[in-house]
Amino acid sequence: MNIQNSKLKNQDLRKKIKTFTDLKAWQEGHKLVVLVYKITDSFPAKETYSLVDQMRRAATSVTSNIAEGFGSRTYKEKIRFYYLAQGSLTELKNQILIAKDINYLDDQRLKELVEQANLAHQLLQGLITKSKTFLIRKS
Repeated sequence: MNIQNSKLKNQDLRKKIKTFTDLKAWQEGHKLVVLVYKITDSFPAKETYSLVDQMRRAATSVTSNIAEGFGSRTYKEKIRFYYLAQGSLTELKNQILIAKDINYLDDQRLKELVEQANLAHQLLQGLITKSKTFLIRKS
């Protein structure tokens, strides 16, 4: 990588976060929502108002809580919403396991969902950890 590319990459990393869609945790969470919607489309019709609905609501709740936390005034409020997002993500992970155990997911789809859920979880945990440092500084 040459110096010019290195500078551009560093500028991208330092971009100001202006909206919730700039957050990597939200971006990867959104990819998870889209993936959940696509994959649950193939679930049996009898699951439309049960497991499909639960999985879609849990996935959507992840990004909705990240967005709501971003819009909150205080870091204490932000962190509370980010933890709610984490709870919804854990709920979704449980539902993914249920879908696997009742043979609604093949190995490839399971792998896609688990990898995306884990990535979103990792980034969300980083967002919580970083947000807590601002909370500590203000105390």
